[in-house]
Amino acid sequence: MRTSNTLSIVIPCYNEKRHMVSLVQKVLESPVDNKEIIVVDDCSTDGTREILDAEIKPLVHRIIYHEKNAGKGAALRTGIQAATGEVVIIQDADLEYDPMEYPRIVQPLFEDKADVVYGSRFLEKSDSHKLSINRVANRVLTFLSNIFTGLRLTDMETCYKAFKREVIQSIQIEENRFGFEPEVTAKIAKRKLRIVEVPISYRPRTVEEGKKIGFKDGVRALYCIVRYRWGKG
Repeated sequence: MRTSNTLSIVIPCYNEKRHMVSLVQKVLESPVDNKEIIVVDDCSTDGTREILDAEIKPLVHRIIYHEKNAGKGAALRTGIQAATGEVVIIQDADLEYDPMEYPRIVQPLFEDKADVVYGSRFLEKSDSHKLSINRVANRVLTFLSNIFTGLRLTDMETCYKAFKREVIQSIQIEENRFGFEPEVTAKIAKRKLRIVEVPISYRPRTVEEGKKIGFKDGVRALYCIVRYRWGKG
């Protein structure tokens, strides 16, 4: 049953035992009155599941466990289909993105001024966006995505993507890993949905701190940019 004026927050996680309690607490403290929190554990092996059962389960609406590790895209596919709120937002399990910024991201959706909102890390200058390999890669992938989609985004690879629920649930998500970002962007563009960007803050973490995306995912993103330009939506 559809829940009016509720924000469904989908949190995919894999081996994030250091961050889960802090992250969920921040989500609970975010200034949104009606929240549905859905955690999808993608077969963690570091003790994350035990923390979810012991500490997180009483705090959230639903925890879904994958019995086999499949990737972020697969976890999002599961969580999105379980959502019942009017609006759905994606929240990574690390602490790179600030849940206190939910209102600025979801407001255009609740006010029916957009169908999709991307939180851009690059609309405002910040010390956290110093020149790095990851930032250059994000810029290049966004530029190429724009060429193929006709959009004018500044941050296609952002985690903070929010959607009207009926929009994202109607999109068939095929990518199991980080190819979700260019895939969903291409499919949104083909449907000519109303998409806007809003500025957000960002605290990047390093590989040593648990960042999982790598070179192979960048190559896959290039493939997805081309593939989903002409594939079905």
